[in-house]
Amino acid sequence: MAIRDKRELDRILGLLPHRYPFLLVDRVIELDGERAVTLKNVTVNEPFFVGHFPGYPVMPGVLICEALAQSAAILAISLIGERRSMFMLTGLDKVRFRRQVAPGDQLRMEIRLIKHHHPLWKMHGEARVGDELAAEADLSAMEVEGRLP
Repeated sequence: MAIRDKRELDRILGLLPHRYPFLLVDRVIELDGERAVTLKNVTVNEPFFVGHFPGYPVMPGVLICEALAQSAAILAISLIGERRSMFMLTGLDKVRFRRQVAPGDQLRMEIRLIKHHHPLWKMHGEARVGDELAAEADLSAMEVEGRLP
């Protein structure tokens, strides 16, 4: 995990219920109204690279989508002002993978709010490596009352 410092880690852990090895956001760059920008530093020691694929490590597309979903949850939680709810992914639409993501890449995820009508959320996410689009998707989520311990 390549989180810059303990304050950054505490900030992310305060927003998301996910923990290592399933926490896929290393840093929050921007939270600006209806937009969030986050980073995931993809390192060779990620547990999924052991089997995906030996000798040719590629980040699974489903985990890129999960990183987008976690980034979307960070945006939603920042908009409601506190973590009074959990966000459950309910749908992925128009998912497209444009580029492989490999160790050493840095995923920069940008999430934009499309629509929110409590408890439903619709957002669009893009994951880039440098200037190249790696993946994009429309994400749907539902706000679920309650918190994890």
